[in-house]
Amino acid sequence: MADPAQKSSFSHGLVTAAPIAMGYFPIAFSFGVAATRAGLTGAEAVMLSVIIYAGASQFLALALITSGAPFLVSAFTLVAMNIRHVLYGPALMKRAGAGAGKRYAWLWAFGLTDEVFGAALGALARRRAQFSERFMFGLGLGAYAAWLAGTAAGALAGGGALEGWPVLSAALGFMLPALFLALLLSILSRAQVPVIAVAGTVTVAATLWASPTAGILGGMVAGALVGVLGLGGRHAR
Repeated sequence: MADPAQKSSFSHGLVTAAPIAMGYFPIAFSFGVAATRAGLTGAEAVMLSVIIYAGASQFLALALITSGAPFLVSAFTLVAMNIRHVLYGPALMKRAGAGAGKRYAWLWAFGLTDEVFGAALGALARRRAQFSERFMFGLGLGAYAAWLAGTAAGALAGGGALEGWPVLSAALGFMLPALFLALLLSILSRAQVPVIAVAGTVTVAATLWASPTAGILGGMVAGALVGVLGLGGRHAR
């Protein structure tokens, strides 16, 4: 068995980030292509990834920018879509335990995307890593670097890079949810099934009835309420 110090190192975080990086690069490449096709320069496309770094929300931001949507409307929409990230830090620290260090949480928490959160939670649950801020920096930086590199490569390739590959272009849109679903299934337990079922049902219903943003917010709130009320059962021993 690996030494606990090695399992909580920066390099171990980078290794854990490898599957995320492999999924992020082609999606970010697609974003870079889409951004330049929409009229942004390569530098502007990369800066969107540097600052926003929110996966699917960046494609929405691109659509809002190019459609001339008001700044406040664009900002509110993006915040609403990503407000779920506020819950990731507390949930991760609860899993890590009371003695877990959080001196630099304000910095490494920037990298807590859906996939990074899922990978960190999975590594802790399966005891493949010990929580440490060094581990979180490695995990977050590995994913972030892949996203920036993919964006830069896509912007460099130009807006017409995927025009001859329509099937590939369409498939890239499914990679982010597929990656997160795989990470979710890796840490799924029977006690969590009711929570996920309720959240999924509300998300689909609210999306069909109102909009994808309403679906995300509704599913998040419904799942959180089920978890808080204990309807999902107790943690497995």
